[in-house]
Amino acid sequence: MAQRLAIFPLTGAILFPGLHLPLHIFEPRYRAMISDALARDRRIGMIQPQQPVEGAPLYDIGCVGRIGDVEMLGDGRYNVVLEGESRFRVLRELETTTPFRKVEAELLADDPDEALSAIERAGFEFESRRFADAQGYKVDWDSVERLDDQTLINGVSQIAPFDAAAKQALLEAGSLAKRCELLVQLMQFFGHRDGDEEIITLQ
Repeated sequence: MAQRLAIFPLTGAILFPGLHLPLHIFEPRYRAMISDALARDRRIGMIQPQQPVEGAPLYDIGCVGRIGDVEMLGDGRYNVVLEGESRFRVLRELETTTPFRKVEAELLADDPDEALSAIERAGFEFESRRFADAQGYKVDWDSVERLDDQTLINGVSQIAPFDAAAKQALLEAGSLAKRCELLVQLMQFFGHRDGDEEIITLQ
């Protein structure tokens, strides 16, 4: 069923269902959006614009976030934590009198019980270790091994240091297995060292 969503278009910011995204809200139009959402159902749509310019077209897929923790500062700014609820597909952008943009969106039903095969999980963890070593990241691998598949794959997708287009492709992946496969490919590509060239770094 289609529903209307106020949207926060932000390049490089990706939210996945079941995960959290802290945001500092300072622009007046997005302060108005947060105030409006708090008075309604506490939900907004996180989505990337196709270019980092004002009024740029949006990508097709985003994620509904419910405002959980919220702190209103004395000057009207907000610190909020969004809780990812569901991916959505933009059907059309709406004409609106509000300072923030709104869309009509279709919620996408992801399988909350989807899991990786043992081979997929092992291959992902192997590539993750190689990527972390190449980038100089320190990782608590014991904690990683205790994560369920969805938290692991979606969590890495959300925080990985890839560019906006790569992160969008991860969000648009239609299944956990496809997202895992794409993550492995991205880690192999962005962690590759070619001769004396520096490691590719993004953002």
